Amino acid sequence: MLLTSRDTRRWAIPKGRPIRGREPSKVTVQEEAFEEAGLVGTIVSKRPIGSYHYEKQLSSNRGSLCEVTVYLLVVERQLGEWPKKAVPETQCFDPLDACNLVDEGGLAEILRRVTHSGTGTGP
Repeated sequence: MLLTSRDTRRWAIPKGRPIRGREPSKVTVQEEAFEEAGLVGTIVSKRPIGSYHYEKQLSSNRGSLCEVTVYLLVVERQLGEWPKKAVPETQCFDPLDACNLVDEGGLAEILRRVTHSGTGTGP
């Protein structure tokens, strides 16, 4: 499942920002998937399937380099309503098709690996 980013409307995956004083965890990953795309599911492994960097555009016309750690979520369902539903467009894609839609080369490579490794049906 990909969603469009809030500002640039580019295709991306659900992701969040670190919360001060809170360690990243599977719960955080599941919370972000729910908040941004209404996804309910289970994280496949405690180990991430990869990470990539991208430059987040800030309102001050500056960029901030961000690292995203990616976990594979097996989606059980997408709810009809979720906290940030008004913001992104969401759509399911075959992982190979998703590779061609995302702008970040690192994310595209992770999606290619998921496709070739057979670990699930997609991100």
